[in-house]
Amino acid sequence: MARWQPNASQRLVVAALELFEEQGYENTTVIEIAERAGLTKSTFFRHFPDKREVLFGGGTMAGLLVDGIAAAPAEAGPVDAVAHALAVIGREAFTPDRREFSARRRAVLAAHPELREREALKGLGLTAAMVEALARRGVLALTARVAAELGALAWKLAYERWSDPTNSDNFGDLARRTLTEVRAASALC
Repeated sequence: MARWQPNASQRLVVAALELFEEQGYENTTVIEIAERAGLTKSTFFRHFPDKREVLFGGGTMAGLLVDGIAAAPAEAGPVDAVAHALAVIGREAFTPDRREFSARRRAVLAAHPELREREALKGLGLTAAMVEALARRGVLALTARVAAELGALAWKLAYERWSDPTNSDNFGDLARRTLTEVRAASALC
C-alpha cells in the first residue's frame, strides 16, 4: 500500500491489532506496525505517541461525549444528558461495521495487563470529560460526578454487550437501556 494513501491512522490501528493478535503486544514493535500498514515509523509517531496508544483513539471519544452532553435538550437532567451523549457515540463511533473489530480489540486488551491499565486510565479521562461537560450545563459537582460515573459504568457494560458478535443491537439503544438498568440498580443500594 502506498504511503500517500489516506487513512494512515486507521491503517496503523488495524495493523497493530493484527500484529498484537498474531504475536502479542509485548513482541510487536512500532516499526512492524508501520511496515504492516505500509507506512514509516515517523508517520506512526505523527499519529500516536507510542504503541500503547494505537488502540485508544486519541481524544475522539471524549470530544463526542462533551459534544453530546452539550447538545442534549436544555430540559434534560444530568443522566439524560449522558444518555444523549452515549447515543451520539453510538451513531458516530460504534457503528455496525466496527463490531467485529471491537470484539477483537477487547480480546487483545484482555490478554495484556498494560493495555488493560491504559483502558482503565482512558475510562477515568472519559468520566472526567463527562463531569466537566455536565458542570458546564450548570449541574452541581456531586450530581455531575454521580451521573458521569453511572454513565461510565453503563458505557462499559453496553460496550461489552455490543461488541459480542451475537448481539445485533445498535450501541446507542443498548447504552440507553443499560444506563436505565444501572440507574435502577443504584437505587437499590
